[in-house]
Amino acid sequence: AADPLQILMIWTGGMSFHGGLAGVIVAMVLFARRRGLAFLAVADIIATVAPIGLFFGRIANFVNAELFGRPTDLPWGIVFPNGGGVPRHPSQLYEAFLEGLVLLVILAVLARRQSFRRRPGMLAGIFLAGYGVARFLVEFARQPDAQFVEGTVWLGATMGQLLSLPMIAIGLGVLLWAARQTPARTA
Repeated sequence: AADPLQILMIWTGGMSFHGGLAGVIVAMVLFARRRGLAFLAVADIIATVAPIGLFFGRIANFVNAELFGRPTDLPWGIVFPNGGGVPRHPSQLYEAFLEGLVLLVILAVLARRQSFRRRPGMLAGIFLAGYGVARFLVEFARQPDAQFVEGTVWLGATMGQLLSLPMIAIGLGVLLWAARQTPARTA
């Protein structure tokens, strides 16, 4: 709050997915306008391939030993170099699986269905809601951001969970709106 311009200084730290998504949406709007395309049709195409990038991004988080999980006594707990010497949830792998592989398979199967392809926004809505749910769930095992001393921000929820709730709501809203539209004709 003291220095709002810090939000734009991505070179001084990481960029959360939620901030990156806002930038991608702006880029998609500009691209769709410039090319004379329907925004939701562009969003559907991007949504179907985005899980691939999310998968590799989370694998990179794991390899870099960053964004690891909370301490655990489960047999698959991993001792990360900067994790305090205790086994922790490999939450990056949980996210790679849910946000990457599971969401990719769901979207790939649905993208093959005529009923989804003919209603722009359906796939984008499923992506937003699906990512939001996956992220919300993994946050229970993920180490909260260091700037939040107690780990939670409001009513026991982490910042990642709070940021995922609007994604879920918007995703469901887009999905319901698209489902109510008259199907587009296909050639």
